[in-house]
Amino acid sequence: MASNVDHYRNNPLIHRDRRLGSSPSAWVRSFACEDLKPLIVCRGPIRKEAMDVFAEMGMTHVGILLSEKDSIVYANALAPELRQLADHDRVHRVPDYTGATKEERVERMNQIVQIALDNGYDSVFAGYGFMAEDEEFVATIERAGLKFIGPNSITQARAGKKDEAKRTALEVKVSVTPGVNDVAARTLLAKHKTRKQLLALVEAEGLACDAKVLADEKLELPVLAEHVLQASYAKGIDLFTIDELGAQVQVEVAEMFRKYPRSRVRLKAIGGGGGKGQRILGASLLTAKDPDAKAVAAAAAEAPAMVREVLSEVKATGVGDNKNVLIELNIEQTRHNEIQLLGNGEWCVSLGGRDCSLQMHEQKLLEVSVTQEALAATIERAKKNGKPVRAKALEVDLEILKRMEDDAARFGQAVGLDSASTFECIVDRDRYYFMEVNTRIQVEHRVSELCYALEFANPDDPADTFVVESLVEAMALLARHKRRLPKPRRIQRFGAAVEARLNATDASLSPHAGGVIRYWSKPIEGEIRDDQGISMPNPDTRMFMRYKVAGAYDSNIALLLTKGDRRLESYKHLARVLARMELRGTTLATNMEFHYGLVNWFLGQSVNAKPTTRFVVPYLTLVGMLKDEANKLDTAYAFAEMKKHYAKLMATENPGDAAAQKAMAEVLDRKVTLLTRVIDRFLDDPHLFAGWLSMNRRHYRIENGKLLWIRNPLGVLNDAYAYLNMAFHPRRPASQVMWEHDHELLTKSLRFYVALRERFGLKREEYYKLNEILQKEEPQDGFDAETWTRIRSAHLGYEAGNELLGLLFMVAESVRFFDFKVEEDLEVTIPEHLHDPELQARMKKVLCPPPATKADELVAPFGGMFYRQEAPGRPPFVEEGQHFDKGQPLYIIEVMKMFNTVRAPFSGTIEKVLMQGADGTVVQKGQPLFKITPDEKFVPVDPKAVERERRTRTQKHLEGVLMTFAEKFTTVEPVRFEEPEEEVAWAGVEAV
Repeated sequence: MASNVDHYRNNPLIHRDRRLGSSPSAWVRSFACEDLKPLIVCRGPIRKEAMDVFAEMGMTHVGILLSEKDSIVYANALAPELRQLADHDRVHRVPDYTGATKEERVERMNQIVQIALDNGYDSVFAGYGFMAEDEEFVATIERAGLKFIGPNSITQARAGKKDEAKRTALEVKVSVTPGVNDVAARTLLAKHKTRKQLLALVEAEGLACDAKVLADEKLELPVLAEHVLQASYAKGIDLFTIDELGAQVQVEVAEMFRKYPRSRVRLKAIGGGGGKGQRILGASLLTAKDPDAKAVAAAAAEAPAMVREVLSEVKATGVGDNKNVLIELNIEQTRHNEIQLLGNGEWCVSLGGRDCSLQMHEQKLLEVSVTQEALAATIERAKKNGKPVRAKALEVDLEILKRMEDDAARFGQAVGLDSASTFECIVDRDRYYFMEVNTRIQVEHRVSELCYALEFANPDDPADTFVVESLVEAMALLARHKRRLPKPRRIQRFGAAVEARLNATDASLSPHAGGVIRYWSKPIEGEIRDDQGISMPNPDTRMFMRYKVAGAYDSNIALLLTKGDRRLESYKHLARVLARMELRGTTLATNMEFHYGLVNWFLGQSVNAKPTTRFVVPYLTLVGMLKDEANKLDTAYAFAEMKKHYAKLMATENPGDAAAQKAMAEVLDRKVTLLTRVIDRFLDDPHLFAGWLSMNRRHYRIENGKLLWIRNPLGVLNDAYAYLNMAFHPRRPASQVMWEHDHELLTKSLRFYVALRERFGLKREEYYKLNEILQKEEPQDGFDAETWTRIRSAHLGYEAGNELLGLLFMVAESVRFFDFKVEEDLEVTIPEHLHDPELQARMKKVLCPPPATKADELVAPFGGMFYRQEAPGRPPFVEEGQHFDKGQPLYIIEVMKMFNTVRAPFSGTIEKVLMQGADGTVVQKGQPLFKITPDEKFVPVDPKAVERERRTRTQKHLEGVLMTFAEKFTTVEPVRFEEPEEEVAWAGVEAV
């Protein structure tokens, strides 16, 4: 019986009555927050979550701040969560949240404060946007007598700024990433080299410095320079230019390259976050065995432009802005782990960890819980199953997690943490380095919420308690009651949780703005969908409402979470959620298929694998290679050639028996759509293909160039339809499911083999034994001769043509797909060729072909805001009549808050600039930008040559799957693989 629970608006995993004021306990009632009146000044999923949590806590006076980029026009709603508001007087508007300049930023902060005061709000909640960890913004809120639902301004100053956080970490003896934390001070010292010169600068600029600091002659120059800089920020003046900063960064980066050969360097604006305000340089030195001074200088020369980019992204280019940039060694083979913290200024507790290593462009994609309880249980299972290497690898993780949690809590107490924050680290085998603290709630905070709740107990009566399951709820409690809250005890909710970020990106994971969501299926049981209200129906018609995916904000559409008793269960449920999810629209592109393929890749390998932050790009490159090879296959030609092959076999096996030959041809014709629809679906979508291959790698083996089946291919085919969410359903559109006559044929075939398997007492994976039995002409297991003959004939008919499915495995073998794998110690082996930048760039284009263009034009590769210059006041990258080289920057497109420098794909000359709009003008994907003359003439592709290549390649793969009857029914022993934690199967009728 179908459940009537609304898993979107009434999900028991995240929705509950949180009104402490209704508790029978006077002590619990004293922590009620019904009188809190917060103004929510953020957007995205966290805004709707805060609205829900505050309502569940009993708050009735809650306001929402919208920017001019938001809209309440339902057809194109950027703020769909407003549909749940009954009182629109609680909706307030500002031009934008942060302003484009320092002056606008100050104006906006004061405007927000005034809105709060004028409308009776007593607190401000800023979610996980930039404002949430802006020390100046928080201080402005506090000075106005308002509460900030998040860490206070002092904590923001000590922990929120990345340079200060690293200094604090060193003070409390936490290991940090090697690098330069004070390049701004070094830039100042490059201009004013002595103490005397610095003091003269202070006097000349009238800076309000501490007299004791200025009088201390023993004070190191960098410390004095930093003090002078802080005074300049307070006054709102610059003591050096961005060009001078860029030049100093270039010097420091070159020194880093010399000190750490074959390494890259990361630049991080101190106010960045969420992947913004960061760049990595030095890719050319990674593979260089002995780079000379010229190579080092060339790599470091990229630094000044990158400095401008990171400062622009975090809006720190204004006069008086703190422009310090961290220069850090980019430790290549590392995992990105983080610890969830919560404190009240006196105590600080950790809530386990999250592994966020699966990321790209510094944007997290899949986040997984890491807890001491789960690791300990997994270690015990590994030992019990006789896997000591795996157990040892996990024991290392457990020890690191314990150290990180201890250090994180100590750091939190050192900075007086009085709300939620995240202690971020990079893990390198058995070591870890502190990276930064995010003094705000994180996008992925629900991963920790699903693993732990907080129990607060009355100090005078330990049995008098209340439980908090939401970090937003905990932040509100702390803002309202602060140090009255006793230190809580963390209690386990579920063993594991995982979150996938559903983003508006194309198949290569590049941002793709402008699509319209026209339909989204409802969440299923066990699915948490945080989507800022997109799935909320029209309040009048109860119908789904179209939603425009705009490019004004980041690319995230929704956060999808699942939980389980252990990690395997959470992954399996996430795979189920992604399989059943239907998301349709116009010019819409998302990473849903990427996530589905990736989750199944880990299910087929090991969900406890240890991927590093360098996993995703090589993985995408491999998926691109799958697609590149898939494009060379002609399924219709393959099926026709298979029919010819069977005709020859039947003529040889049954000479002169035209009826038998005709019957075989009819059998194959009945299977044409059953086989080719699945094959074509996989060849069309390499992300789905990659996940399916990983799940099915144990079902075949290659011997002497021939593909031999270990599992019955009919069972593999049945599971493939289930995996693709194409299993037959009479009420679903025929285009989306297995066709009825194919369903009847497959069901009949499966039941035939299930009956035989049960008769002979065989397991599903023992098809090779059943096959061996059916090769015997003498009747087996008591069957009479006539029945046995019919069984063997049916076996031949049911299996005929199924080998065509093997083409998919031949494609995988041709690109060495299975060389990318998880080892016994849970490390991921990535073939070296997948790190090749040229191959990566080429496969990116295979996954998302560039828009069609003329030979004499350059067009926008994606939509966004166009900038012809690096920064305001800078010269344009290129002008009419100018020659450009391959790889030279041509322009910048800002899409979803990320600045993407577009480089020339070849050399040529700019004949005419077609894009005449001002900087910031929105361009569309495929829009012509420049008229050019390429240095080399393009040779058009011959369609007939392409067809010949496809048939030649198809024929080559067919050689591995087509064989004689004797070869086809050869007995094959199973391949021995490192087994996953548990068998993962897609249930169909009855898999065989």
